[in-house]
Amino acid sequence: MNWRTHILKEFTPQVARLTLVADPDGLLVEEGMMQAIRERGFELLTYEDPIAFRFVYESRYRSHWDAGAMTDLVVLLNSPVQHLNRLPFDLLQQGRQLSFNLGELFPNLSYPVIATLDRADLDALYQAQERYEPEPLGDHATKDFVLRHVFQIAPELIEQPSDLLRVLLRRHHQGQRLPKGLDDRFIQLLRQNQQFEEWPLETIVADRTTFFAFLQERWPHFVGQWLKANSASLRLTPQDELTTDATTHPVPELPFDHNDVRVYIDNLFLEGFLKPVGVLNDGDSGPAEKIHSTWILAGLHTDIEADRTHRSARLIKSLQQQLPVLDARNQAWLAFAHGWAELVVLWHQLSPETRTQQQLAFDALRDKMDAAFMAWVEKRYSGLHSLPATRPTMLHHLPRHLAHELEIDHKGKVALVVLDGLALDQWVILREVLAQQNPELGLREESIFAWLPTTTSVSRQALFAGKPPIFFPATIHMTGKEPVLWSQFWVDQGIARAEVAYLKGLGDDESLAEVERQLADPKIRVAGLVVDKVDRIMHGMELGTAGMHNQVKQWTERGFITKLLNELLDRGFGIVITSDHGNIEATGCGRPTEGAIADLRGERVRVYPNDALRRTVHQQYPISIEWPAVGLPDNYFPLLAGGRSAFITSGQHLVGHGGISIEELIVPLVFVERRVS
Repeated sequence: MNWRTHILKEFTPQVARLTLVADPDGLLVEEGMMQAIRERGFELLTYEDPIAFRFVYESRYRSHWDAGAMTDLVVLLNSPVQHLNRLPFDLLQQGRQLSFNLGELFPNLSYPVIATLDRADLDALYQAQERYEPEPLGDHATKDFVLRHVFQIAPELIEQPSDLLRVLLRRHHQGQRLPKGLDDRFIQLLRQNQQFEEWPLETIVADRTTFFAFLQERWPHFVGQWLKANSASLRLTPQDELTTDATTHPVPELPFDHNDVRVYIDNLFLEGFLKPVGVLNDGDSGPAEKIHSTWILAGLHTDIEADRTHRSARLIKSLQQQLPVLDARNQAWLAFAHGWAELVVLWHQLSPETRTQQQLAFDALRDKMDAAFMAWVEKRYSGLHSLPATRPTMLHHLPRHLAHELEIDHKGKVALVVLDGLALDQWVILREVLAQQNPELGLREESIFAWLPTTTSVSRQALFAGKPPIFFPATIHMTGKEPVLWSQFWVDQGIARAEVAYLKGLGDDESLAEVERQLADPKIRVAGLVVDKVDRIMHGMELGTAGMHNQVKQWTERGFITKLLNELLDRGFGIVITSDHGNIEATGCGRPTEGAIADLRGERVRVYPNDALRRTVHQQYPISIEWPAVGLPDNYFPLLAGGRSAFITSGQHLVGHGGISIEELIVPLVFVERRVS
C-alpha cells in the first residue's frame, strides 16, 4: 500500500472513456503516478489553455472516438473540485468527475507544510504516517516530522560541526532540495546551538553551490595544516598557499578528517564537486610516494597524468555502480549524466597509453549505459512532458518556470541564454574557463531533457514556445517563428510584447554590441538569446569529441560568454543557461537513398510524412528506431539512427545530433548569479 493505491483504485479501464479530475495538488502528474495510470491504459491531458486544449482534444481524441477507437482519457484541472464546472459543457456532459488532494491523504499533518513538498517525497511521508500514526500536528510539529522521517534530519542530534557537515554533505551530494519553510525551520533549530553561531547557515544549508564553495575555500587551509603535521618535505603550491588565509567568514576549521565526513570527501573530488590543491615536494622522494596511502590524496594534485589515470579508473567504477535502474525517476538519469560528462572530459585528457589500458572498462560502461538509457527512455520518456513546471524536467517547462519567478518578483528581469548544440561534457569545459575568467559567477548546475528528435526545429522551438511540438505543426521543420512564439508565450503571461526581446546568431564580440543595444531599452524584462557558435563548430567538426572540447575551450577563452553574462547581470537580469540538444560522435551505418520523400534528412534522424515510408527505410536499416509521436504532430514520423550510428557512409565518423543518447537528450540547465561571499 502507498498513497497512489488510494487514487489508482478509481482508474479501471473501459469504465468511462472520459474522466475529469480536479487535482489542485498535482498528485496525478507525479512521475510514478503518471506511469501507473498510463500502464492501465489511460492517457492524460491537462486543461490549461482552452484553445490549445481544444486543438489536442479534437485532433487526438474526439476524432479517434468518432472513428470507433477506445482510448481512455483523463483530463486534469489543477484547481479545487468546485472549479470543475469551468470546463467546457461537452466535457462535463460526457465525463465522470473525480477529485484528489493532499488533505485526504495526510489528514493529521499541516496542509500548508506538506503542500510545499516535491511529490516524489510523498512516498517516504506516507510510510512514516502509516508507521507512526501521528496525532493532528501543527505547522512546526509537521515540519519536524517531515525533517526527521522524509529527509532523515534530526536537528536535536546535531551537536558538533562534524554532525552538521555529515548532514549537509549527504544532502548536497545527493542533490536533495527542501522547501524553504523546512530549511528555515532547520536553521532556526540549529541557531539554538552556540557551536554554529558563526556559520553562514542561511546560505550553505539551502544552496548546494554555495555549500561546495564554502568547502572549497577551506580545503587548502586544512591541507596546509595537515601537511605541516604529517610531512616535513611536502607543502602547498604558492598559488594554493595564497588562498589559505582568504576565507571570507570567521568559521572555525572544518573537521574534514572526521570519520563521518571523510567518507564523502573522496567522492566529492572524484565527481568534480571539489577541486584538488597542488602539492610540491622539497625533499628527495616524490609526493605521491609519501601520501599515496592516505585518505587525503583524493584532494591533492601530485602528478597530473597519474592523478588523471587514478581518477578515471575510479570514476568508471563509481558510475558502473550508480547506473540507474529501469524504473528510476528522471532525476536519477539527470544526475548520472553529470558524472558521465565529467568522465568524458577526463577520458579525452588521458594519454593514449592510459586510454588503451582502460579502454575495455570504458567501453563496457558506455555500452551498458546506452542500453539502460534506451530502455528507460522507451518506458518513461513519454510521460515527462506532462510533469509540472515547478521543477523543470523538459525544455518547454522552462518559460513557465521563469514566468512563475516573475510573478513573485514583479520588477524582476529574466534572460534565457540558449547555447545551441552544447552537450553536458562541453559545458564542463566551458564552465572551467568561466570560473577562471570571472570567479564571482555563481553557477547552480542542474540538467534537463531535450525533445526527441533532438533537432533544433523541434527542441529549441518547443523551448521558446513553452509548449510541446504538437502545438506548432506548421513550423515543425523550421525555426523562423521562434520570436513570435516567444513573444506570444509572454503576452499570454501578462507581459507586454514591448517588454520581450529575442536575438539569435550570437557568439562573437560584434553580436555582443547588438545585445547591448537591445537591452539598453529599460522596458525589456524578458530576453531570449540564442548563441549558435557551438552548433556551428559541431557541424564543421572532423576531429570528434576531443576536437569539440578543444574548439569550445578556445572559443570560450575569447571571452564572449563571460562578457554576455556580465552584461546581463549588470542590467539586473536573472540568467538561465541551457541548450536545445547535445551531440555525440557517431559512426556511419549507411546513407538511405529515399530521394525527396523525407521531410528531414539528418545524420542522426530522418523524418517522414507517413508511417509507411518510414517503415520502408527502417526495414533497410534494422538498427534504426521508429520513434512514436510523443508530443509531436500527427504527420511527423521520425526514424532515429540506433545506438551511436549515423545515416552516412558506413565507417565514416561525425559529430551530430537528433537521436537518443544521454549526450544528446540531457542538456545543461544552469542558473547564474553573482556570488556573494
